[in-house]
Amino acid sequence: MTQERIDMYIMTNQKYLPAEKIVFLKQKLAEADEKKFALISSVEFKDPTTILLVSIFLGSLGIDRFMLGETGMGILKLLTLGLCGVLTIIDWFSVQRKAKELNYNNLMLVL
Repeated sequence: MTQERIDMYIMTNQKYLPAEKIVFLKQKLAEADEKKFALISSVEFKDPTTILLVSIFLGSLGIDRFMLGETGMGILKLLTLGLCGVLTIIDWFSVQRKAKELNYNNLMLVL
């Protein structure tokens, strides 16, 4: 892929990805061929801000964990009301990082 195309992709999607892994991602995108770009562009990212808002308002019901694909933890939070609120508060601080890591891992599966 061309450097211009890589930079444009990173600029449009950097809020969905972990900042510390952007350099590695640029290297992987530079190694990818042009045919993979359509496949790379089709990867859907979960918005960390949206998941944080869901976690704040519906976190004790486990909806945020279900959105991240963590069904077991979602059921645990649903049945225990977020472990009496403790896990809910922990998720307020960690759910954005988890969403970015999930997006990064999904992108790496394509690359």
